[in-house]
Amino acid sequence: MLDHRVGSLTGLLLPLADRYLLLPNVAIAELIDWQRGEPSSDSPPWHLRQITWRDRELPLISFEAACGSPLVTGERARIVILNTLGGNPDLKFIAMVVQGIPRSYKVDSQLSFVDVPLCPLERAAVQVGDHVARIPDLLALERLVSGEEV
Repeated sequence: MLDHRVGSLTGLLLPLADRYLLLPNVAIAELIDWQRGEPSSDSPPWHLRQITWRDRELPLISFEAACGSPLVTGERARIVILNTLGGNPDLKFIAMVVQGIPRSYKVDSQLSFVDVPLCPLERAAVQVGDHVARIPDLLALERLVSGEEV
C-alpha cells in the first residue's frame, strides 16, 4: 500500500525588517516589485494603502507595524501577495511588504521550536537554517485586515 504521509513541504522564508516569517509556498500567490503610492491617512499604521494587482484593489500591510514595531520600507522592499484562507469573498488576497526576495526551504516535521516573544499575529517561532522564523497566524491577519477583533 502507498504511504500518503508527507515527509516535508516547501516553505518560503520572508525577510522583514525585524524578523523572518515562514509560510508554505502555496500561501504566496506572487512576489511583485515595490509600488510607490500615497499613504493612507485615515487607516491604522499597519495599513499602508491600497494597491492594484491583476485588476484588483488589495490592502497593502506591514506585518511589523501590525505587531507594534516601526514601519520600514528599505531599498530592497518588495510586495508578496498572500492567498487568504478565511473564505471572505471580499478579501481573497492581501499584499504585504517584505524586505527582499523570499528564499525557499524544505521543511520537515523535525522543526526546532524556539522560545522567543511572539506578537498576537504569530503562532510559533522555529529555527530555519541560520534564522529564527516566526510562523504567522494567517487567519488572525485576515481578521485584522477585515476589521474584526484579533
